[in-house]
Amino acid sequence: MYKVFINGYGIIGSRLASVLSKDNETKLVGIAKYSPDEKTQDAINRGYRVFVPNKHIKEFKKNNFDIAGNIEEAVIESDLVIDASSEGNGYKNKVKYYRPFGKKAIFQGGEDRYGKKSVAEIIHNSRINYDKTKGKDFVIQGSCNVTGMGKIIQPLIENYKDSIKRFDVNLIRRWADLEDKKEVKDSIEWDKDPHHQDDFKDIVPNINLYVDALKVPSRMMHLHQMTIRFSKSPPSKDALLKIFQDEFGVAILNNAKGTGEIRKKAIELKFEHGDTNMVHIHSELIRVQEDILKISYSDDQTGMVIPENYLLIQSMLGKKPRNEAIKLCDKLFGLKRKKKVLEKTYY
Repeated sequence: MYKVFINGYGIIGSRLASVLSKDNETKLVGIAKYSPDEKTQDAINRGYRVFVPNKHIKEFKKNNFDIAGNIEEAVIESDLVIDASSEGNGYKNKVKYYRPFGKKAIFQGGEDRYGKKSVAEIIHNSRINYDKTKGKDFVIQGSCNVTGMGKIIQPLIENYKDSIKRFDVNLIRRWADLEDKKEVKDSIEWDKDPHHQDDFKDIVPNINLYVDALKVPSRMMHLHQMTIRFSKSPPSKDALLKIFQDEFGVAILNNAKGTGEIRKKAIELKFEHGDTNMVHIHSELIRVQEDILKISYSDDQTGMVIPENYLLIQSMLGKKPRNEAIKLCDKLFGLKRKKKVLEKTYY
């Protein structure tokens, strides 16, 4: 059994704790909290052990929170730490906790891959480089957008590598998550240098890929518009959909009205945290014209990387074959069941 500590209890950390606490393969050591608030009580109510920085223990106890110990103790007890702290703190935690105690760690997509504050040598995408992360000490789990692109691009490369000339992707990103307290501005903003392109080229070095990113006033998922240019005729719509028919973590939907409808349907269907944990190809938006294929798919930004983190644990600690890790993952997340339900709903 693997002992895993989650350093952070926000959008990613709370979801990971929900899953790992039910997993027979994993012992959840506990979660880290940095401020005494309602999320601390939520973690305690769920039966998680809560660890805090040494200097804040008195403050937590003053607020009558039952604290299990300090973060150093939790790290020492663990085989691996999932760093789910706020963006930019991964390197500090690596230097302060993980490296000194000789512990493996998974970092999230917002952390640095290059430069003085690089946290890891590799970015993980289970559809592309699962085997390359086996036994690694430090790995970055790709962001939801990078994960979503991998689920679509890799099957296309495997089937049409010799005839694909380039990929162009417009990432239409949500402004904030459902749980975020920050304001959703009435503005469309753009990223002049999106990290997603470099991150993906780190995973697939020789790909001819161009990425633009726009942020729109929504909390309900991302939408990716992908244009693929071919050196000869693109595949037909039917041939394309056949490729993704049995693809793990990809649902094919027809006639969904928008990302908000899908999210609300996931909540109505009582998917945990209202997450689908996958991407959804919108078949009615597929276009084939001359040498171009256009695909649009929505990307579950809050849930996408949670199964990916789990698969990464299996690679880094268990060194399990991908097919075996996928079976364990599906048992926990029920992705095949969710896919079947959504596809039946949006047939």
